[in-house]
Amino acid sequence: MITGEIKNKIDQIWDTFFVAGITNPITVLEQMTYIFFMKMLDDKQLQEEDNARDWDCEVKNPTFLVGQMWHNPETNNDVPYESMRWSVFRHTGPENMFNMVRTNVFEFIKHIGTGEESAYSRYMKNAIFLIPNARTLTKVVDGVDALDMNNRDAMGDVYEYILGKMAASGTNGQFRTPRHIIRMIVELMEPTPKDYICDPAMGSAGFLVEAVKYIKENYETAFYASEDIQHIKTSMINGYDTDQTMLRIGAMNLMLHDVTAPELAWRDSLSEQNEDLSCYSLIMANPPFAGSLDKGNINKKILAFANTTKTELLFLAQFVRSLELGGRCASIVPDGVLFGTSKAHVAIRKEIVDNQQLKAVISMPSGVFKPYAGVSTAVLIFTKTNCGGTDKVWFYDMKADGFSLDDKRSPISDNDIPDVVKRYHNLDAEETRSRKEQSFMVSVDDIRANDYDLSINKYKEIERVKVEYEPVSELLELLDKIEAEYVKGYGELAKMLEE
Repeated sequence: MITGEIKNKIDQIWDTFFVAGITNPITVLEQMTYIFFMKMLDDKQLQEEDNARDWDCEVKNPTFLVGQMWHNPETNNDVPYESMRWSVFRHTGPENMFNMVRTNVFEFIKHIGTGEESAYSRYMKNAIFLIPNARTLTKVVDGVDALDMNNRDAMGDVYEYILGKMAASGTNGQFRTPRHIIRMIVELMEPTPKDYICDPAMGSAGFLVEAVKYIKENYETAFYASEDIQHIKTSMINGYDTDQTMLRIGAMNLMLHDVTAPELAWRDSLSEQNEDLSCYSLIMANPPFAGSLDKGNINKKILAFANTTKTELLFLAQFVRSLELGGRCASIVPDGVLFGTSKAHVAIRKEIVDNQQLKAVISMPSGVFKPYAGVSTAVLIFTKTNCGGTDKVWFYDMKADGFSLDDKRSPISDNDIPDVVKRYHNLDAEETRSRKEQSFMVSVDDIRANDYDLSINKYKEIERVKVEYEPVSELLELLDKIEAEYVKGYGELAKMLEE
């Protein structure tokens, strides 16, 4: 949890960009990310140098080579590594610092290609430094310098706060699933240090970061076992996106949560370039929907599951394809996926119900993604078996998520999320619940009989209470009485006015 003081510092840095004319929130975040990275590189080496002095040894694979020069391929000049360190250039005066950062340091971080930094730096090729002048850079550097980049938990919270500001600014908010919804899904899926986790539409890596945080909280010893540490920092986390800006932001987000070399790729998950097959044990995602693709660009192996151009159906097909046997998936889908009547809609639902094991359908209120979208959504949870196994499906009608369902999304006391998580992890107790209640079980036979419709309203029983009204004669008598009183009052008023 970040303090009000740190929030104020971040707000001041944010405002500095706006004053300088950089008003696109995602551009602000991207430029802040570059500055963060510059400081992280130096802070990391300073820490390694302190440790080396304590143990009387040398720093292994330092980023900044002492006494050596770096060749800048853009300017064709040689620059001392030391001069590009944060702890050095920030004390050289505004103009000198601006020239050093814009000309050399920024190019340096674009060309780092080895070591733990590669997950972030490999997506820097097309990056552009947009901070316009020395005054703006000085204010930003001073603000970032006041943050403790060595405290990864605190910096993770800082970065998520910045991501929240990006969403709150009303631009590019579609990149960010609300954090409490992500947390709910992670708690439902309970990731472990042994998982291979993927988000094929990762955006700013919210699901991947939250999975790492969950593992840190629940598997503390995993961060002391060398095999687990290596897996957590590298092969455990996998993510794709078609936007290199989001890959840079997502990689930084993961780095600030101690995942230094995740498997991230610039990839269209629905195209032929995605060869993933039976390789992940857990997928958590909020893939893009309300979009259609050119069928010629879609992976033919995905089309075998559902012959469609609708992204929300294609992603579900890709999830089935890329999960290993026993792998679990939790995906946010628009309500149309649950009850659409096209051949493709029915086909993908049939695939998940008949050939895999559908476990749960959690309907979320339509205001969850406001103010950016009012679409109704649900969470589908299933396990890949390739041999069926769906017996009973758990349905939950979430009516509140702890925030008002209008555009303001103000915190409120009503919140079904703790109940969702608690009940999902105790499904045996749900067997006896009536379909008149907020959650209940539905047999697979009922689902098949309803053409694989997965909308909760198809199965929920509405309790109707008979209302007894007065006889018509009594109502007419009452109306006569009211009319008489009105006429009497009107007459008295008219008489008073005449006097």
